[in-house]
Amino acid sequence: MEDFRRSYLRLCKEGGIDTQESVLAQLHDTRTVTGSCRLDLRGQSITVDTCSVLGRVLQNDAVFTEILLSDCMLSEEGVKLLLNGLCSNTTVKVLDLKVNLGDWNALGMWEEGFAVFCEGLASNTSLSQLDLRNNQINHQGAAELCLALKRNSTLQELDLRWNNIGLLGGRSVLEAMQQNRALIKLEMAGNNIPSDTLRAIEQSMNHNADRQSTLRESRSRTQVLSKEIQLLKDEKSRQFLSMMETIDRQKDEMGRSSRNSSIRLGQLQGVLSEQKSSVNSLTAKLQMTEAALALSEQKAHDLGELLTRVKMEKAELRDRQSREIKKGYRGQAFHIMSSLGLEETERRCKTQQEQIFELKQELTNTTAELKLRLAQTEERLEMEKRRSKQALEDMDSLRQKEVDHLTRHQEESERALQERILKLEGQRIQLEEELSRVKASLVTERAQAEEELGKVRAQVRLEEQQHLTSLEEKLRAVRQSRDESQNHCTHQKQTIAELHAKVGQQSIEMDTLRRRIDELQQDLAGKEQVKVAEVTRVRVELQEQIGHLQAERTAQGGLKEKIAALEREMKVLSAAHREALLDKESEISSLLERLRIREGEIQRIREDEAQRASFLQNAILTYVQGSPLAHFSPKK
Repeated sequence: MEDFRRSYLRLCKEGGIDTQESVLAQLHDTRTVTGSCRLDLRGQSITVDTCSVLGRVLQNDAVFTEILLSDCMLSEEGVKLLLNGLCSNTTVKVLDLKVNLGDWNALGMWEEGFAVFCEGLASNTSLSQLDLRNNQINHQGAAELCLALKRNSTLQELDLRWNNIGLLGGRSVLEAMQQNRALIKLEMAGNNIPSDTLRAIEQSMNHNADRQSTLRESRSRTQVLSKEIQLLKDEKSRQFLSMMETIDRQKDEMGRSSRNSSIRLGQLQGVLSEQKSSVNSLTAKLQMTEAALALSEQKAHDLGELLTRVKMEKAELRDRQSREIKKGYRGQAFHIMSSLGLEETERRCKTQQEQIFELKQELTNTTAELKLRLAQTEERLEMEKRRSKQALEDMDSLRQKEVDHLTRHQEESERALQERILKLEGQRIQLEEELSRVKASLVTERAQAEEELGKVRAQVRLEEQQHLTSLEEKLRAVRQSRDESQNHCTHQKQTIAELHAKVGQQSIEMDTLRRRIDELQQDLAGKEQVKVAEVTRVRVELQEQIGHLQAERTAQGGLKEKIAALEREMKVLSAAHREALLDKESEISSLLERLRIREGEIQRIREDEAQRASFLQNAILTYVQGSPLAHFSPKK
């Protein structure tokens, strides 16, 4: 506001123009009003120089949206200067120039100027209200104005009261109203127009008002529908993104579970290799034990030969002793010495036999203990095999249940979509029948269409809500299956930890056995033929265990293939879900297209009805005016 005042003073000073105190006072009063966007100069008697300055200031002004210049005694030159300044202004919305060129401007008295004004009105695309009261407009000016109204499509309110339009001007206005669809308010009082013409014009106004209200309602409905469709699209996109995120999470979880299973398989393979190495070490130690037993047998054989030789020597000594007893007393001493040597050799033989018996007894005890421990280890291995086999069977059954659940859910969704398509087809047929049946009553048809639209919206919302609930249930089921798989994984981890502990215990037992075997190798002196058969049996059992472990490995490979098949099925299900979403969007677009076609048909029907009514009214008017009774009717 202060910038406008300073610009006005500066331009007055530059042009050497005396400032009008009344204009400055009005600008000062306007400045004191906070937030005012109105320039009120009514009744100020503005000169041509002041008009030129105001026009130059208003060229770049962005504050005022309303300018009131009524009853300012503006001349034609002053109005031109003001309007030239307003040509480049983009903020002024309201301009009041009443009572400036005589009695309320009297535009109709200047035919050429009014014709130019009408041309400008015809090319205008933003003016919505026009006040031409008391401007001395005659039937010729009304004809020019009607030509402009036929080309104008934005003017909504026109005030032509207290002019001289007359009967011919009224007919021109009525003819223009047959083509103008935007004008909804027209004031024609005080123009010497017959009442039937006024009623016809008023009826045209009512038709235009109804048409505009219908257009506004259709636009509002279209906006509401577009907003709802956009909301549905956004919601669907969010649901699709959430579904893809859940699928990605499931894929990640399956990948992690497969990696964990592969890691667990590697650990089991490591344990198997360790057991193989321990078995190999046991076989090597058994071979060493066999070699030691062979040596001890050789020693026992040597000792037996030595014993036979000693017995033979003893017999020889006895013979000698008997011979020497016969020889005499001299040989008695030698005989005593030989008897003493024989007793000593007998004692040695007895001690060696006792040692051999003890070694055999100890060997039998150790073999029995080894057999017992081997039986225990075999039982433990068999239990672990059964437990792992049961766990794998449980995992397979759980995954099969998940696949069955997903397939059932997919079939249910397909059936629901088919039922929805059938319902929509039935609704379309019903709507077409209602449209053909209710053409006579437009208001009733519109109410029914709105009711059907509300039903469709409610049904779409209900179906979307049901679909959302089904997706939530599916997500909960997937989460539950994920929790179950996690619990199963934790259980498997616990079993693996127990296996590790058992393997550690077995390694400790194997160490004790190794130490015991080392002790036995130092003390072992003999072995019987039964040990060879036991060793061969142990080898056969170990080979059978290795075969069982290889069979378990092949079974785990089959499980890996099943996991890959499940991943492929998940990909197929996700693709089917995407296709279902695309089909649903296409159905929504087709429904919107049908709704648009139906609204276009309603609009065409209304326009046909309005055109028929106008033709009927024109025919009645022409008939009344052409009948002989019209000459005798009193003029108004």
